[in-house]
Amino acid sequence: MTASLHDLTLLEARELLERRQISSLELTQALLARLEAVEPRVRAYLAVTADLALDMARAADQALAQGKGGPLTGIPAGIKDVICTAGVTTTCGSKILQGFVPPYDATLVARLKAAGMVLLGKHNMDEFAMGSSTENSGFFTTHNPWDLAAIPGGSSGGSAASVAAGSALFAVGTDTGGSIRQPASHCGVVGLKPTYGRVSRFGLVAFASSLDQAGPLTRTVADAAQVLSVIAGHDPADSTSAPREVPDYNAALGRGVKGLKLGVVREFFASGLEPGVEAAVRAALAVLEAQGAELIEVSLPHTDYALPVYYIIAPAEASSNLARYDGVKYGLSLRSPQGDLMDMYLDTRSQGFGPEVIRRIMLGTYALSAGYYEAYYGKAGQVRTLIKQDYLEAFQQVDALLGPVAPTPAFDIGQKVDDPLQMYLSDICTLSVNLAGLPGMSVPCGFAASGRPIGLQIIGPHFAEETLLAVGHAYQQATDHHRQRPPL
Repeated sequence: MTASLHDLTLLEARELLERRQISSLELTQALLARLEAVEPRVRAYLAVTADLALDMARAADQALAQGKGGPLTGIPAGIKDVICTAGVTTTCGSKILQGFVPPYDATLVARLKAAGMVLLGKHNMDEFAMGSSTENSGFFTTHNPWDLAAIPGGSSGGSAASVAAGSALFAVGTDTGGSIRQPASHCGVVGLKPTYGRVSRFGLVAFASSLDQAGPLTRTVADAAQVLSVIAGHDPADSTSAPREVPDYNAALGRGVKGLKLGVVREFFASGLEPGVEAAVRAALAVLEAQGAELIEVSLPHTDYALPVYYIIAPAEASSNLARYDGVKYGLSLRSPQGDLMDMYLDTRSQGFGPEVIRRIMLGTYALSAGYYEAYYGKAGQVRTLIKQDYLEAFQQVDALLGPVAPTPAFDIGQKVDDPLQMYLSDICTLSVNLAGLPGMSVPCGFAASGRPIGLQIIGPHFAEETLLAVGHAYQQATDHHRQRPPL
């Protein structure tokens, strides 16, 4: 049995643990063995906490023996390295925070620990979550387990690759413009970006504060519901956290799609969409229609503006948030005896940040500068309102929206690294969801001719995660794409 423990879903593993057919120590050792076997090729982890994981597994086994287990007791998982973990390095994939060890846990990490999770380590990512391929990591590029020549997506590329490769049973990533959904699509796993404010951002290192949201990456929609039920909920420590009750996400799984009106977004099927991606998504739509859903074509007329709006708002917020990395308080500090304070600032920031982060800080600083604020940031905020209005009007007609996650399957490592605009266009179908603060999910729906995975995107109204889970679970009950494993 041990040889295949890494292939289990979260819920399958939990059932075996509760029946005492396996121990958490066995499961954790199996995952660590898998991690050791695949990590030289996949490179999903920035830090592996093997000793801590084994200690947590032993504690989980004691809790299970006493009948005190929580919903995640004994389940080994990884956390994106932009989320603070007490006593474990949190670098945000950046040399400027290399070696930084937070003194506290993010709220979502504290909730995962309280639910019994076993922490395997921290996942690689694009530096400060800025990127779509994990090639912008300050340390190394993660490889896609389905094809090691391909990117895993980004910025939560390490998290998605780890779940796909079986070196974590689930992961928690973050999504600012598609950074959970796009790597989930490229790696053939489920990725759920909750409604803005549904999961606490306390302890999530900020990139763009009005856009960032943490969520689960899992093998199945049912697993995602389980993780979301643990991390969701109001947090007084986060002023943007929504004071709303958390519904029973697990109960939503059995609703099915019969009678639901599902909108097919016309603009998501525009030029640039690869025929193989369109074919896989259209086939997924047909599966849902066969299960009783009514498909209705809808329009989001301001979709074309999402990319320029995002690349004003997100860099502007990043420019403000990343000003704290100045070589004074924590992280990298390059001080020379001959230099003054300005030299320390310049040396620390120019050598500590990578080129993509520097590019976005400069864009954002320009957009916020005197004489340009209203022309750029102010105008972007107005268009953002129009994008949000498009969604609100669409949801008066339908219960959820459907489309592709990305216009292409995963591309080759190095293919777009010198063309920022082409890289930014990778997120054309996901950005507007963050601008509107909506929940979105990627569910595996097939494979390209190259064998690289493709994801179906499901978007819901604010706080309608239950609808996304119902639709996604119904689709997975009728298909087996999520049961495929990469040939590692």
